[in-house]
Amino acid sequence: MVAPVVEHLSVKRAGRLKVVKVNVDIAQQTAGRYQAMSIPTLLLLSDGHLVDRMVGALPEEALLGRVDAVLSGTAT
Repeated sequence: MVAPVVEHLSVKRAGRLKVVKVNVDIAQQTAGRYQAMSIPTLLLLSDGHLVDRMVGALPEEALLGRVDAVLSGTAT
């Protein structure tokens, strides 16, 4: 389950990371805009632009690495 990992990550990176959960059943237009076809889909945005997309559950360390790469500006 990815929710506890994301919640823990939001605490570890508080002040540098904003975590928002979207219910794709209710917010279908938002899901379509970001092409969220599978659950979970995790999107990392910076200044409103998509910089990374993760589909499926990732181990905490892998997710942390991806988030830190975006926060440091070294994401590919």
